[in-house]
Amino acid sequence: MPPDGPVTMAVHSLPVAPADVPRRSHWQMWLVLLVCAAPVIASYFSFYVLDLRGSAYSDLINPTRDLPHDLPLRTLDGQPVNPISLQGQWLLTYVPDAKASCNQACERMLFMQRQLREMLGKDRDRLDKLVLLPDELTLTPAQLDALVGHEPKVTVLRAPTAALQAWLMAAPGHHMGEHLFLVDPMGRWMLRSPAQPDPGKFKKDLERLMRANAGWDRAGR
Repeated sequence: MPPDGPVTMAVHSLPVAPADVPRRSHWQMWLVLLVCAAPVIASYFSFYVLDLRGSAYSDLINPTRDLPHDLPLRTLDGQPVNPISLQGQWLLTYVPDAKASCNQACERMLFMQRQLREMLGKDRDRLDKLVLLPDELTLTPAQLDALVGHEPKVTVLRAPTAALQAWLMAAPGHHMGEHLFLVDPMGRWMLRSPAQPDPGKFKKDLERLMRANAGWDRAGR
């Protein structure tokens, strides 16, 4: 038998989201960004703070400049090369001047590039030599043979001058052929030598930066 009187209904309120949910999401986002940036922060901190031997000899690039994924690289016989294929190893990079043949200054920088790799000792397998030739640069057959005829092999690629200059830059008052550039295994330009660098001083900077980021590369790629 139904009860006398009107039927009542209970209304239950929905649970209210905790007020700190947006705040937690905000901090989680910053935590992810911090984790992604940690390797670069560590390298800068080690390079400028933890090393107490004195100020850096080279220019640490801040912010770093990524290797453009659309950089039109080609082999010497004209085959296209995907820039991403260069990642995974430290790259000691040299770019000869576009408006001059590879003269004595150019040859000296190429020799220094080879010697610096050998001077790293047990860490030399972590470093590849890369030479980027501007399209306008003309080399004689003898110069090309001298360039690619050393062991371990140097990677030699061509690219338009404007595209190279949009990524790598010389110090004010200088040109790219006076510098060596260090690119990290993630494809980021991180370090520029002074013009006509002293090999011993530049080697110390290479060692410091590579030591601070020992887990970034695949040795002997």
